Amino acid sequence: MSQTIELPRTSGPDGALGGSWRVIVRNDDHNTFDHVALTLARLIPGIDINRGYKVAEQIHQSGLAIVWSGHQELAEHYWEQLQDAGLTMAPLEKG
Repeated sequence: MSQTIELPRTSGPDGALGGSWRVIVRNDDHNTFDHVALTLARLIPGIDINRGYKVAEQIHQSGLAIVWSGHQELAEHYWEQLQDAGLTMAPLEKG
């Protein structure tokens, strides 16, 4: 009878493209609350217009907000869409 030997992992399930990557929007002087809220609601899953306004307020009050986190490929996609819409973006962060 053969026996399967499982080797220890050298990296966790968050390695490579997985893991928690953070998409962060920064406060600026040129985007309106309406534009930020509507853009977030249009582009980020799980953010509706009411949540968009709450996040816009958080960005205004604290200078930034994490608007999405997840796998790297999706984080890059959302980051690019938000930047293309004119929002001021922080660099992607590995969480």
